[in-house]
Order: sequence, then C-alpha cells, then structure tokens
Amino acid sequence: MKRVCLLFVLLISVVLAACSDEEQSANENQSKENAVEQKSGVPDTENPNIYPLTGLKSDKKVNNRIVGVMVNNHTDARPQTGLSKADIVFEILAEGYITRFLALYQSQLPEVVGPVRSAREYYFELADGYNAIYVYHGAANFVNDMIKKRGIEHLNGSKHDNDGYLFKRESFRKAPHNSYLLFDAVYDAAKKKGYNVKASYKTLPFMSEKEAGSIEGDSAKHIEIVYSDSPLEIVEFDYDKKSKTYTRYNDRKKTVELESGKPIKVDNIFVVETHHEVIDDAGRRAIDITSGGDGYLFQRGKVRKVKWKNQNGRIIPVKDGKPAEFVPGQTWINIVPENPGMDQAITITN
Repeated sequence: MKRVCLLFVLLISVVLAACSDEEQSANENQSKENAVEQKSGVPDTENPNIYPLTGLKSDKKVNNRIVGVMVNNHTDARPQTGLSKADIVFEILAEGYITRFLALYQSQLPEVVGPVRSAREYYFELADGYNAIYVYHGAANFVNDMIKKRGIEHLNGSKHDNDGYLFKRESFRKAPHNSYLLFDAVYDAAKKKGYNVKASYKTLPFMSEKEAGSIEGDSAKHIEIVYSDSPLEIVEFDYDKKSKTYTRYNDRKKTVELESGKPIKVDNIFVVETHHEVIDDAGRRAIDITSGGDGYLFQRGKVRKVKWKNQNGRIIPVKDGKPAEFVPGQTWINIVPENPGMDQAITITN
C-alpha cells in the first residue's frame, strides 16, 4: 500500500512539473510577443486589412513585417531605386551636410532597393521603434556593437557583400555607391537568423478621404528645405493639384526612379525640428528623436504648424494635444536641426 501511495505522489509531481514548464514557456512566448507589440503600439485588430503606415486598404490580411532600409543620398548615388514604393521615408543628415534615407517598406515590396549605405544610431532606433527589420551595409565598429548589444534585428550587407542572394554590387556605379538590396530574399534571410517575418501593428492616425478634402491650413504649393547652400544640399517639394501629391526634388533636380524615370510623389510631408550634435571628426551626429518639438505638416497643398511626438517609438504630428492625422498614402519625414531651425531652413511658397 505504501508503494502505491508513493507512486501516486511521484506521478502527481511529474504532472504538476510538466504543467509548470508549459505555463512558464507560454509566459515567455507571451512576453516576447508583448515586447514586439510595445514597439509599435497595440495591434490594430479591428483593421487587419489596413496597411498601418499608409492607411490604405488591402484585400488580404496585412501581417508582413516592416522592413527598414538605409538608402544612400550622395550625389553619386542618385537617382536611387525603390524609393517610390516606400510607405514612409525618413530623411536625416548623416555626416557633413549629406542626408541619408531610412525607407520603411510594407505595403509595396520592390524587387531592388538602393544604393544601400551604412548604419547610424538614430536610424536603427527609428527602425526599431516601428518594429522593422533593419537593413544596412556596414557601419563603424561602435555602431555595430550598439546594434548587437541592443538586440536590433538586422541584416548587414557587409556580411552578404555581392553574394547575389541578398546584395549585389552594380558595375555602373563605384563603391560605396553601388550596393543594392535584392528585396525578394529579405524575409528568407531574416528567418534564417531566427527573426519573425510576420507582425501586427497599430495603424497610424489617418483621416478619411472626405476629411482630406477639407484640410485647414495656409497655402503651401512649393516647399524648399535648405540643409546646406555650400555645398548645395537643398530638398524641394512641388504640389500637383491634379494628383493631390507633392513631387520631390534634390539639388534642383526631380527625384526619380533610376530604371523607369518615375518621379517620387508623396501625400504627406512632415518636417521635424530637433537637436543635432556632431560627435566625431567624421561629422557623425547624435540626433534627438525622443523629446518632441516643433514641426510642419504639409498635405493637399496646405500647411499646418504642429508639434511632433515620439509615441511608442514612432514619430507622429500633434495639434492641440491630439494626434494630427495623415492623409492616406505615402509620407516623407524630413528631420532638420533646431539650429538654425525650421523658420530659417524652410521657405514656403503659396
């Protein structure tokens, strides 16, 4: 009888231990899922067929992971490939007075993107805030160390240099302006590193098409942003009433797709003013993307002065303490130094 009781107690112990292990495993998995969700806000379960970065509808469930790509904007890298399909493009000074792009892709996935350039801290922080797979080609050792230490899920082109699988060097341009991302391999390469390639996101604040037709604000038909006039680093946007979009220009030349000549047109232009600080002899910067500040929001030929806020890692416009809604479509976000500031750097023509 004692032996039967002992066996029964052992059996109960094994069952309880197994249940405890399963519960612990479930909790760990839930913690991982929650960590992913917190970077982009609460998932938008009510709108599973809405692209969260554009507000546009899809006939399929939207659950592919956002991919953020570092795109070169040196004079020798223009015109670029793949920018017309980006949901959001961040344009920020990289070193000196040359800007570089972080292009976020989800609703449209181009075959090729580039040229791709090296990483910077504020770019990978932005990508991580949108829970994007961060794609770049090379970085200073201390930047690579930060990426690894902070657990940024990334694909580094220097590990795939001209392998024909993830990256390809083109002969019509010289390094470092000739490395191109072969986008079809991104999710496969990410899975091989153990990253999730599916994710749910909270949709950014968007207005309806009816609301977009009655936006209040001052007239803004042409926008000029001067990052530098010597050397020339000027960005312009010209409003097209027919398409209701802004066409981008760089150094007085229209920004187009390399292969097709298709101009880059965007629905929203969001200019953000924040603190910049040069941190080394190479002209690299530290840029504040968390504290908030002044901004301009351009839509449908109108401009509103707004504030910007970092909300769960994402940069959004705020008006009178509430999120200012985007027009559904693509967005270009220009981050400019607080010195000399937006009012000195930006010229708006009615």
